[in-house]
Amino acid sequence: MREQKGYWFVIALALITGGCHTAPTHSGPTYADLNSGATQNSATATNFSAVKMPNQRDPNWLRPPTELFTLGPGDRVEIEILGEPGSRTTTIVAPDGKLYFNLVAGVDVWGATLAQAKAALEKGLAGYVKEKPQVSIILRGVESRRIWVLGRVQAPGVYAMAAPMSLLEAISMAGGTMSLSNYRDQEAAGVGEELADMSRSFVIRHGKRLPVDFQKLLKQGDLSQNIYLEPDDFVYLPAARAREVYVLGAVQQPRPVPYSEGLTVAAAVASAYGTIKGAYMHHVAVVRGSLSEPQVAVVDYKDVIRGKAQDIALQPNDIVYVPFSPYRYLWKYVELAVNTFVSASAINAGSRLENQTTVGGAGVFIPVGSGVQILPPVAPPPIR
Repeated sequence: MREQKGYWFVIALALITGGCHTAPTHSGPTYADLNSGATQNSATATNFSAVKMPNQRDPNWLRPPTELFTLGPGDRVEIEILGEPGSRTTTIVAPDGKLYFNLVAGVDVWGATLAQAKAALEKGLAGYVKEKPQVSIILRGVESRRIWVLGRVQAPGVYAMAAPMSLLEAISMAGGTMSLSNYRDQEAAGVGEELADMSRSFVIRHGKRLPVDFQKLLKQGDLSQNIYLEPDDFVYLPAARAREVYVLGAVQQPRPVPYSEGLTVAAAVASAYGTIKGAYMHHVAVVRGSLSEPQVAVVDYKDVIRGKAQDIALQPNDIVYVPFSPYRYLWKYVELAVNTFVSASAINAGSRLENQTTVGGAGVFIPVGSGVQILPPVAPPPIR
């Protein structure tokens, strides 16, 4: 899917109201527990609670796929009728998934292996030659299988995946993460790049965040986090020094808000032009910390703006999430906030990449069925 450049991106209600994983085996702390202080973190003045999120990693993710490569639109192949050197040509699988070669009107090879494509071409040519034709087909370029590696890596971009590729291999293909020496060199040259924030890095597959801990993988060498990627996976390593608060959910304009000392939940929601109709303002969640080990506090925003409840002071990288309905368990608020955050981050990162490319660039791809939509920005409400 492509969209015009320069838009803010808003997440569809289907994603906001849906979850990405099954519930944990234990229910975990509830809103009532948090409100009573039963799960209060003594290190903070407000009721932030550590929430254990579902962490169901499929063991098959650590094994290289065994399926043979299948063709798709954009793949480049070299075809030759054996015994006829003049027939050799390089062609591309058309957008309709067909190969057009010689006298054959079009052979459907979308999803076919090279052996299956060879057999289909020979069958198509059989009606035009006297002897049974033998065809050679060689893969010369891959465009139908791509992965995104964006953020604070040396060479962010969209990369072809012709063979099984692990997460570490993908990051290496993108030049690795920004190192401290690279960063110092760039600062000396006046380039404002930043180091990657491992605690907020993520992988999205089919519109859902996978439970991968980049801190353990890249800092501690935990290879149990080194999953194999699939086509259209999205790997993102955000900036470590970003000073923003993300206001998401049932607000007029979901967006990152620049952080300043003393910023509160009420001020952050106001910076997103307030809530929309249907917002459940009694349970506004603030998610803090890493995506793998988040903490959450729930504030009664309705009472805050009425002066009946204490507001919460925010920190850089906090996620403020306004839900459409109340939930009993805290993990649900965290799940919705994190899902919306990673989807919005991925779309905005893809948009920035598109803005940096020339005509014919990769564009912004949203997997079919992901539940994510790109919509025009909501205009600020009129001043009356």
